[in-house]
Amino acid sequence: MISISLCMIVKNEELVINRCLSCVADIVDEIIIVDTGSTDRTKAIVQSYTESVYDFEWIDDFSAARNYAFSKASKDYILWLDADDVLLEQDQHKLRALKETLSPDTDSVTMLYHLSSDEYGNVTFSLRRNRLVKRSKSFRWIGPVHEYLEVYGNVINSDVAVTHLSLNHDPDSGRNLKIYEKREAAGESFPPRDLFYYANELKDHRQFEKSINYYEQFLHTGKGWIEDILTACSRLADCYHELGNEQAAFESSIRSLQFAAPRAEFCCRIGYRFLELNNYNTAIYWYKLATELKLPADYMGFHNPSFSTWLPHLQLAVCYDRIGEHVLANQHNETALTYRPGDETMLANQAYFRTKLKELQDEGERQGV
Repeated sequence: MISISLCMIVKNEELVINRCLSCVADIVDEIIIVDTGSTDRTKAIVQSYTESVYDFEWIDDFSAARNYAFSKASKDYILWLDADDVLLEQDQHKLRALKETLSPDTDSVTMLYHLSSDEYGNVTFSLRRNRLVKRSKSFRWIGPVHEYLEVYGNVINSDVAVTHLSLNHDPDSGRNLKIYEKREAAGESFPPRDLFYYANELKDHRQFEKSINYYEQFLHTGKGWIEDILTACSRLADCYHELGNEQAAFESSIRSLQFAAPRAEFCCRIGYRFLELNNYNTAIYWYKLATELKLPADYMGFHNPSFSTWLPHLQLAVCYDRIGEHVLANQHNETALTYRPGDETMLANQAYFRTKLKELQDEGERQGV
């Protein structure tokens, strides 16, 4: 059985760090905590779990801090988490099983990263991350902000999920944006990946016009990970929507088709535009396509399952109702309800369609059909 070092970097995480550590403390064999300047009770809390607590002077470089934490590990594999991450009970069991069965020739294990869920437990935003890596490979973190772990070799995809449970307590709100602005002011030339992530930070801080500029710079490089390219198209559409330019938002969605086969998200975005224009049959085409598209099991990019599940079915219910196809409309609304059984809009639709279908049945009986 392999041994595991948990390596984390933290700062002012007293509200969440106990929750994180308590869910993995009896699974991992070593806990390494690197503190980048806490002024609250974070260090006191983590010291109840481990003596391996190190101070690291913050130098506006997440990779430097993470690589320092990795350098302190001594076990076979390194698991990394952020302070507001947890492993739910079922994923704790899966991690234990993985630890007992993992082949020592494995270099990296990816895990799902669930970033948000709705009130019905449906994951609404997720991706995969290289989460458990062989220490002897000396894999390194790259990039001062929005860092990534550069791995190679024998990589396997697990069904373990890490769940992000933020309390919206960010002790350094805007820190990433400030790092980018500082680098920009120093005249630094950003590589494509940083152009993309700077644009994301600008968008998150509602600087939409500047964000558009950086997304365009990123796309015009002709470089970058395909998933970042597609996300840039999606977020360009969001920016233009916020600025009230719906045609440009639509064109940003269409632009994604230059780079890859249709994805469910863009099918829904395109379908919505045609729905707005009362072109229901074309909207139906795109929404139906969204329900048919599947991602591979080893997909690593950002993913919102809503775009291939309840959302297109709800919109298909709207479209079919508009063209008088109430039986089909009802079927799609019922499908949407399987994902969100208490959704008030869908339940109102259900009552409406039941009335419509009863009217159709009564009309048929009167006509002897």
